[in-house]
Amino acid sequence: MKHILPLAAMEKLLKAAGADRVSEDAKEALRDALEERSMAIGHKANEFAAHANRKTVKGADIRLASKH
Repeated sequence: MKHILPLAAMEKLLKAAGADRVSEDAKEALRDALEERSMAIGHKANEFAAHANRKTVKGADIRLASKH
């Protein structure tokens, strides 16, 4: 799978969470976890939109999908 999220953003997130230093491995692991979870949320949100006879995924679909 081609990665979508940049590693620099992962470092910013980890530093915002309190990390002083962040290894390349940590950035890659976080990117993998976030992309995997995001894809699952996206697929579920798309199912909710389709169930509502919409082609457009809305914020409410994302919020609902993130809870499942």
